[in-house]
Amino acid sequence: MAAVVNYFEVGSPDPDAARSFYGSLFDWTFGEPSPAGYRMVNGDKGGLWDTTSLGGNAWAIFYVQVDDVKAAIAQAESLGASVAVPFVDNGAIEFAHLVDPQGNRLGVWRPKQSV
Repeated sequence: MAAVVNYFEVGSPDPDAARSFYGSLFDWTFGEPSPAGYRMVNGDKGGLWDTTSLGGNAWAIFYVQVDDVKAAIAQAESLGASVAVPFVDNGAIEFAHLVDPQGNRLGVWRPKQSV
């Protein structure tokens, strides 16, 4: 599989304000929040994450689907990236957030089942 950008995420310490902004700007719909404060956007096209419990950071990132998340993390680090959110396996997917050498946040992920 080629590395494909196929998901996005907005992180906000004020998810209601983010929902209002993006919903009004792009007519996006938002699902109900998960116990972790995560809402799906337009079905499964993206996500809105309440970052209050993560230090209140804000971000807008794209995700690249990879075959091996841990290998992508290691390669990114060897190229000068840092890890913002370490490897997570939530049962359905594996993912991590990275910060490239210029300070841009990006995500790498892999579904553990067909998406």
